[in-house]
Amino acid sequence: MLAFILRRLLQSVLVMLAVALVSFGLFRYIGDPINNMVGQEATMAERDALRDSLGLNDPVPVQFLRFVANAARGEFGVSYRMARPVADVIAERLPATLELALISGVGALVIGIALGVYTALRRDGWLSNAIMGLSLVGVSLPTFLIGILLIYVFAVELKVLPAFGRGEVVDLGWWTTGLLTTSGLKSLIMPAITLGLYQLTLIMRLVRAEMLEVLRTDYIKFARARGLSNRAVHFGHALKNTLLPVITITGLQIGSIIAFAIITETVFQWPGVGLLFITAVQFVDIPVMAAYLVLIALIFVVINLIVDLLYFVVDPRLRVQRSGRGH
Repeated sequence: MLAFILRRLLQSVLVMLAVALVSFGLFRYIGDPINNMVGQEATMAERDALRDSLGLNDPVPVQFLRFVANAARGEFGVSYRMARPVADVIAERLPATLELALISGVGALVIGIALGVYTALRRDGWLSNAIMGLSLVGVSLPTFLIGILLIYVFAVELKVLPAFGRGEVVDLGWWTTGLLTTSGLKSLIMPAITLGLYQLTLIMRLVRAEMLEVLRTDYIKFARARGLSNRAVHFGHALKNTLLPVITITGLQIGSIIAFAIITETVFQWPGVGLLFITAVQFVDIPVMAAYLVLIALIFVVINLIVDLLYFVVDPRLRVQRSGRGH
């Protein structure tokens, strides 16, 4: 177990170094940061002094090591557009994105598993067929189109939900949340549905396919022959083994929800890090862009590490194989 964890940690460090190299390339080779920090009236002497103070005259390997050390401390410099520390700007926007991703992910997981199990156990029913038909909408339609349709129906026509923004939020000091206000909850509904619909349909179809496959296995037939109730067979044996691949897919989808929240946040003008990244691209705000890349990569790496450990704990076959190799 310890060797498995150490190996995964080493792989995670290598991935983060590769992402840091890409982010460092943004600073180094996309435009001149000095031009973004000073005006046209600055003299060459002032430019050279600023370049020297920022360490831009140092060798590239030295600059890269300095960038990695600063990134490890959460320091990415100052935003060119807002003239504020990037860490402070991201800390203000991160709660909105994480709150949206959490609600979308939990909703997609719970509803997706429930619908997947139902459509597998009632695969010939009209309701199951209707659910499977509607699931094609979540898989086929682009995210931005789903968001626009929801805005048109619920904000323009019915006028029951706000079309943009986060609504009223409560500042808890270290966190800002809209879950404690009525307008915040209303503002969260459409973005959460838009962001989580694709993941919901993916999880549902995966659970259904795995459930149907497990129900045809020999040990399920043996469990029925022992006289176990359908409830015990379906939820005590079949569902437990069905969830093994779902763990992996769900972990990847949680990372995708955070990374691809850019589109949803842009459609609904949700004040998260995704919208911040789009604005940074428009204004070539390189420190914000680099920090966003590192942050998303770190989230993916941490989630994948957790998924690998959960898979190792849940699936006894992996432990048996590794112990067998050890002997």
